[in-house]
Amino acid sequence: MTNNTSPASNIAKIALDGLWKNNPALVQLLGLCPLLGVSSSVVNALGLGVATMLVVMGSNIAVSLIRHQVTDAIRLPVFVMIIASFTTCIELLMQAYTYELYRILGIFIPLIVTNCIILGRADAFASRNPVLPAALDGLMMGTGFAVILVLLGALRELIGQGTLFAGMDLLLGPVAADWTITVIPNYKQFLFAILPPGAFVFMGFLIALKNIIDRRMEERRQARDPLIPKTNKRVRVTGNI
Repeated sequence: MTNNTSPASNIAKIALDGLWKNNPALVQLLGLCPLLGVSSSVVNALGLGVATMLVVMGSNIAVSLIRHQVTDAIRLPVFVMIIASFTTCIELLMQAYTYELYRILGIFIPLIVTNCIILGRADAFASRNPVLPAALDGLMMGTGFAVILVLLGALRELIGQGTLFAGMDLLLGPVAADWTITVIPNYKQFLFAILPPGAFVFMGFLIALKNIIDRRMEERRQARDPLIPKTNKRVRVTGNI
């Protein structure tokens, strides 16, 4: 079957899927354990988001490079080994350069190995596509996950503590020591927002907001061209892409 789509349209589709249409956090609802457990502040969310993005991008590239040499019988164990190797590299780098943040994130850094987003993209996309599309898919999926993670962290930090970007020096060093923004002075902490139950509530609001935006966009498309068929398709992280 001949694929008549242009490279530019393929790039746009991969980017749009990762950032919006098939966002791993808002649509696929994968990786919720670290998403809800770590996102109590912007610095925690950004640290884990960048780590996850690097692992999913690196593992996609590696899986794409060896896709013709790995048989179906050992495919998944090999993918897990690759993901574990990249996760170990990220863990060692964080221990060396951002040790305090590494201690705060704790078990969630090594648990990147078990993140369904990474294994799912390796199996569903990287093992079936060349290196460049696989790298772009990993970058966009990782970025989409990181953006939602940081947005959730910002909401929880703001409502829970009345600040933004507190402790950014843990990730970016002394240059970010003065980045803390006190939005509400003398704010009494709202503990519910900082704890995991608050993360469930805020995550629900974000998912609802995305659904509302998608519905409004679909209504506008229908108004412009009534002949466009209505679609309500949810893209899966596994299976044929």
